[in-house]
Amino acid sequence: MVEAPSPLPHQNDTYEFCIILPPRINSAGIWENLAYPSTMLTYSLPLLEMQIVMIFVSSHLIYAILKPLGITLFASQIIAGLILGPPIMGKLNAFRNIFYRRELGVEMIDAVSVFGFTLFIFLTGVKMDVKMAFNSTKKSVVIGIISLLSPIVVGIVLHKTFNEHKRMNDVIKTERIVGTLIESTTSFSVIACVLTELKIINSELGRLALSSASVGDLSTLFLVHIISLSQDWATSPLLALQRVLVAFLFITVLFFVFRPMMFWIIKKTPEGEPIEEVYIVAILMVAIGCAIFTHWTQQAPLIGAFLFGLAVPDGPPLGSTLINKFECFVNGIFLAVYITASAMRVNPRKMVSNPPRVKFSIISFFLTFLAKFISCFIASFVSFMPFRDSLAFGLIMSSKGVVELAYFSTFRDNWVISEATFSVAVFAILVNATVIPLLVRFLYDPVSRKYAGYKRRNLMHLKPDAELRVLACIHWPENVSAMIDLLDLTCPMTESPSVIYALHLIELMARDSPVFIAHHKHETNTNVGGSFEDILAFYQYEQNNWGLVTVNAFTAISPPKLMHEDICTMALDKQTSFIILPFHRKWSVNGSVEAENNVVRNVNCSVLDRSPCSVGILIDRGGRRKPMKSSSYSVGILFLGGKDDREALTLAKRMARDPRVKLTVIRLIAYQDRRDVLDWDTIMDIEILKDVKQNNGVLGNGCDMMYVEQVSDSGSQTAKIIRTVADYYDLIIVGRRYGVESIQSMGLSEWSEFPELGIVGDLFASTDLDSRVSVLVVQQQHYIAESRH
Repeated sequence: MVEAPSPLPHQNDTYEFCIILPPRINSAGIWENLAYPSTMLTYSLPLLEMQIVMIFVSSHLIYAILKPLGITLFASQIIAGLILGPPIMGKLNAFRNIFYRRELGVEMIDAVSVFGFTLFIFLTGVKMDVKMAFNSTKKSVVIGIISLLSPIVVGIVLHKTFNEHKRMNDVIKTERIVGTLIESTTSFSVIACVLTELKIINSELGRLALSSASVGDLSTLFLVHIISLSQDWATSPLLALQRVLVAFLFITVLFFVFRPMMFWIIKKTPEGEPIEEVYIVAILMVAIGCAIFTHWTQQAPLIGAFLFGLAVPDGPPLGSTLINKFECFVNGIFLAVYITASAMRVNPRKMVSNPPRVKFSIISFFLTFLAKFISCFIASFVSFMPFRDSLAFGLIMSSKGVVELAYFSTFRDNWVISEATFSVAVFAILVNATVIPLLVRFLYDPVSRKYAGYKRRNLMHLKPDAELRVLACIHWPENVSAMIDLLDLTCPMTESPSVIYALHLIELMARDSPVFIAHHKHETNTNVGGSFEDILAFYQYEQNNWGLVTVNAFTAISPPKLMHEDICTMALDKQTSFIILPFHRKWSVNGSVEAENNVVRNVNCSVLDRSPCSVGILIDRGGRRKPMKSSSYSVGILFLGGKDDREALTLAKRMARDPRVKLTVIRLIAYQDRRDVLDWDTIMDIEILKDVKQNNGVLGNGCDMMYVEQVSDSGSQTAKIIRTVADYYDLIIVGRRYGVESIQSMGLSEWSEFPELGIVGDLFASTDLDSRVSVLVVQQQHYIAESRH
């Protein structure tokens, strides 16, 4: 018989319960005692299994009912915990025997849930890219710090206000300080879970939120340790120094012993092959060991697992393997148990019996939320994010989830926070997790704006001395030569080099899941899906232009409907200014159409609709290809006006810096356009053409440039001009001008076969055109901040 005090703070009840020795782990099932089958639940393992099953079934049943209303799984798990808790289901004797048997039930489910949360925190560290925080933009850093400091300031003011008229004991004071710090946190894992639930984690909005959250998370970690260290210093300077030394040694071992060992594991694993199971198990054991070590050294127990997760090299093959193997199980089982078990501890009676604490907690939650939301909204809006997106961003950054729930639960166990405050916190987190996703879905459309940019990533706004980042996509080996020829024409120079991201797209056939491979230079085993020769050609291009061109090669094996996601995600990741896509039609050597691939066409259309930067579709008709170091290369551009044509002209000007290039700018104007009718588009057209006209004949660096105006008053005249000029050039560049009607293209839209090329580009891709010229159709980035609504 063991006598134990109540595990609940500020409660004087004493409980007596029996411990069976030796412990009874596994039963023979219901057949052991048919007269009393419930005796099976006197064994710890069947009881634990019953608890997990009930939690899993109840939470997913509630989620299935509430999902059509937009309620998240996390909110459903809290609701399940409230229902399974003492106020409702806990009143039933049969149910109480399962969940509230003190000799077995409570301790086991708590142990399992804490173990699961430890693994969750470890995987959070694995997923967090530390470089994202240290390489964050100024905007992300400012938002991350403001999102932490603004609610803390509001909490301090609120604390002073409530403390003005009556003295408060140290217990309440500590509770309020801790509560304010928890409410002020911006957890990376919570933000990531919200973005994943909303399916916008790969959007520009999602990336800004993750970057800001990583800054906020690390800032919170730093602030908490500074506060803890100052308290230790006030108590015992020697103890504070010991803890600093232990923390320093622990971090040193993580990043200078374990991290190099994990890189050795990666190096030992052949490219495209999975990590050996023994290494995975060893890493998992080390993560648990780190959590135990930090708990033993009186640090926060979960910080060890989190820091070890940060030390794991992110991405494939190691980081992604850990995520793929354990995330589903940890989130689906262990984390669900933790969330539901935490919510089961809510005690509404304590809320009713302690109105002052409940009142302060409610006001504190609301005002800190408001401070965080307003500060993040203002910071994003003043940095030229659209109004609705700024609102959505502020709401996302104010999200609360399992991490905050864990903080409150831990401090409740340590008697720092009362049951009343804990209960209010659980209800506040539930309201937050229910309302915010609904509001974000209303404000932000992930389909149309997922990859839409808040930064100008196009050629027109690229600084003259900035590096040109290009994503070159290939589907077939035939795409490679034309792609490299085009890249070579972009004229990489020492002061403005080119960074090429070559992405080989392969359709997923007989494989269970998509595969993304980052190839390494000098690897001999890069022949994945026939990528070897294609990738080798790009690396050879880099060698031929050493110091001017950097090539990074990737292979994406994915279903056709996800290929555009691979392209747009990489364009966002690598911050490219231009994407080059091959046209879906292949021509034979004699100029006839050899094949058409509708999968490629659908990918191109999806990228054009969603791309975060400018896009070019390369039509390679298979003729007149010259050696890369040819003495001359004729490039023509048809200029009708508009932002796509201006983007195309910017690219052509960049090509004209190459002494080999002979550039001709053909401007098609209607007769009535000669009048002085100026709108903003026309003014911008005149401005970009100014230096072309001034340097008509010879450009400053000695390259040939010619400016020609031709009158076209109808679509038929434009088609005639195109047939005339097609044979004079090796490459013709045109703007897509999708949906733009003008006199020069009047009547042509009805005959357009490929809308993704625009009216002019479609004429060049037509089988009626007897020409072998290559054509590049350019679309400028859709910059959504241009319309602040």
